Amino acid sequence: MIQNYFKQYTSAATLAFYRLAFGLMMLLSLIRFASYGWIKKFYITPEFHFTYYGFGWVKPIGSYTYLIFLICGIAALFVAIGYEYKWAILTFFLSFTYIELMDKTTYLNHYYFITLISFILLFLPANCYFSIDAYKNKKLRFEKIPTWNTDILKLLLAIVYFYAGLAKLNSDWLIEAMPLKIWLPNNSNLPLIGSLLNQNWIHYAFSWTGAIYDLGIVFLLLYKRTRLFGFILVVVFHILTKILFPIGVFPYVMIISSLIFFDSSFHKTVLNYIAKIFSSSITIFENGKEKIQNLNHIYKTKLAFISCFVAFQLLFPFRYLCYPNELFWTEEGFRFSWRVMLMEKAGYATFKIKDAITKKEIIVNNSHFLTVFQEKQMAFQPDFILEYAHYLHHYYQEQGVNDPEVYVESYVALNGRLSQKYIDSKINLAKENESFKHKTWILPFNDDIKGF
Repeated sequence: MIQNYFKQYTSAATLAFYRLAFGLMMLLSLIRFASYGWIKKFYITPEFHFTYYGFGWVKPIGSYTYLIFLICGIAALFVAIGYEYKWAILTFFLSFTYIELMDKTTYLNHYYFITLISFILLFLPANCYFSIDAYKNKKLRFEKIPTWNTDILKLLLAIVYFYAGLAKLNSDWLIEAMPLKIWLPNNSNLPLIGSLLNQNWIHYAFSWTGAIYDLGIVFLLLYKRTRLFGFILVVVFHILTKILFPIGVFPYVMIISSLIFFDSSFHKTVLNYIAKIFSSSITIFENGKEKIQNLNHIYKTKLAFISCFVAFQLLFPFRYLCYPNELFWTEEGFRFSWRVMLMEKAGYATFKIKDAITKKEIIVNNSHFLTVFQEKQMAFQPDFILEYAHYLHHYYQEQGVNDPEVYVESYVALNGRLSQKYIDSKINLAKENESFKHKTWILPFNDDIKGF
């Protein structure tokens, strides 16, 4: 059965359409990011950057950081038009991933999604149809490609949606309507719907509808009879979330990506319309050729690697089960698990530096080292607190403090609950090392959130 599946073919127009849409979306996103001055704000102005464990060497490079964004933008354009595609998608993947890793303060689920999509596109023949590469080289032109080349993109999109739905099956979201009960009233000044957003039943309606939508939308998109209805729901849902919440380009990424579920006839129509704008036609690519994949050692290795990649994506979001205590509280295993907008956390953290010999104490003014945004994110995320503590240790050691001890007085509020002490203030964080192990210096959560 599996062997028969890998022998099935589909129109290359679908993959070409997605390549074009993805490349243009990324180009516009990068232009938008630069136009708002965010390159300077998030990567150049801060003196200190929070890094991902194991990627501490990935940092902004001063004013040359603009060059990374420029390279990424050019690569996105080349991906879209299918020019030197293999090099273009590799360059985009590396440059975008570098941008994502420079500072985890800016972490968003859709950045991770883009990284995964660009990585898998490395292995797909997305330039064999409606591309400059195929136009210039007849040997690259193929009208049909193996079906799995498009199905894997659908699968990655399905994982995002379905796992986001599973994550909403928790008592805070369904029973308490949290954190929507906090967020929605902030939009009460909106026309038409603003007055409704203070209503308790609306909070529950949005919570339950959001969970049902995430769990079921892929199934609506998969079947032809419900596909158009499903796509209408996609548009309505994401436009509404764009209006209500500051989540950047994520809604547009999901709307455009959902078009991959449509029949290839739709994609051909769109591509042909674009071709006519340039006084051309897609008929040049309609040669009836199939991109035969020889079942040799290299191809089998490629399929095995991609299968392992998919298995990893299916299992990795559940790594939180390896940790004790409440996930929303400790956030151990929270990132990269498609847990989208599930909690409202706020806190404050006061750091104390103690000279190991003289016992002299210094209270740290966080604003001397962190931006307002960095300080806000640091205050309720344990790995941020630990990394910042190590930075303070190094800084004050250079200032002449003897083996600085770093302690923090930290309080955090989660989803409308009263704030409670977050970090054990008796622990010298300078002696604690980052790892994948449970952080025992996080104090227990005085409540219970049931569910995924």
